[in-house]
Amino acid sequence: MALVPSGSGAGQVIAEVAMNGGADPNATTVRATVVQASTIFHDTPATLDKAERLIAEAAGYGSQLVVFPEAFIGGYPRGSTFGFGISISIINPKDKGKEAFRRYHAAAIDVPGPEVTRLAAMAGKYKVFLVMGVIEREGYTLYCSVLFFDPLGRYLGKHRKLMPTALERIIWGFGDGSTIPVYDTPLGKIGALICWENKMPLLRTALYGKGIEIYCAPTADSRPVWQASMTHIALEGGCFVLSANQFCRRKDYPPPPEYEFAGLGEEPSADTVVCSGGSVIISPSGEVLAGPNYEGEALITADLDLGEIVRAKFDFDVVGHYSRPEVLSLVVNDQPHLPVSFTSAGEKTPAAKSDSDAKSY
Repeated sequence: MALVPSGSGAGQVIAEVAMNGGADPNATTVRATVVQASTIFHDTPATLDKAERLIAEAAGYGSQLVVFPEAFIGGYPRGSTFGFGISISIINPKDKGKEAFRRYHAAAIDVPGPEVTRLAAMAGKYKVFLVMGVIEREGYTLYCSVLFFDPLGRYLGKHRKLMPTALERIIWGFGDGSTIPVYDTPLGKIGALICWENKMPLLRTALYGKGIEIYCAPTADSRPVWQASMTHIALEGGCFVLSANQFCRRKDYPPPPEYEFAGLGEEPSADTVVCSGGSVIISPSGEVLAGPNYEGEALITADLDLGEIVRAKFDFDVVGHYSRPEVLSLVVNDQPHLPVSFTSAGEKTPAAKSDSDAKSY
């Protein structure tokens, strides 16, 4: 493990690099980085600038795959209730929660859109596969999504969070089965689920059924128990698990009264840690290859020996020799569910924008 200080300009960032210790030299090896860093809240252009600095640093360590946390672009609204439980009013258009949502909506991005074009350019410039957590804006509804890009600078597609958790359901829409892709890439088959979606056994099984090998898990959960979930998924799926979380202090969010934290008793001090990270990379055998890091912003990097996947499947292949489809099986509805569609001249035109899932299963 090498610890390398970063020069991103956003405070000290430590890069944890596991330098291929003990891997089979004859097997294909992929160097992957999970980014543990905070959004610049309510400032999407500055967050994109920060993302590019971090991608450049990861590429400088030889990383071929870079995974960012949940909602890195657009921000995870930690501590905000959007007025619910405080002062929500249906008839008052100046309600605090509604104004908070207006600002949050303004920081989200359209997919496709100019920010997606810029992210694609970053992936192409630094020659990396990029997995980026974003807040996606479609009209006036927001979605917590993950976007995928290849080293040729192409946007591949997205996964929308299927099931937001708790108060997330107030501000985010629900994804459907049409955006659960796994991409067959030269590095391996890559897909993602977001935060507590990873605790949904049937949704995980859908990814296993698509042959996922590098399982990305952007999250906002920094509790120690999250590590148990990540280890279980690596063992269950016989895949590498890359979990990226933000490390945030109160000062990474706007000051009050523009942004107020709820549920902490009193307004935290500027240096109070409000999300402690815990980003980690785990092998198909359950071995922790890098992390978890709870110390600060970090680039957490490990070499993935893809031969480990085959060795893990010898014991347990959850959708192969260890399955019993005549007893237990899963059917996934992978069709988009749209509230409005229009038909003319035998052609159906959806009311919502379509999204390309090129090269996905």
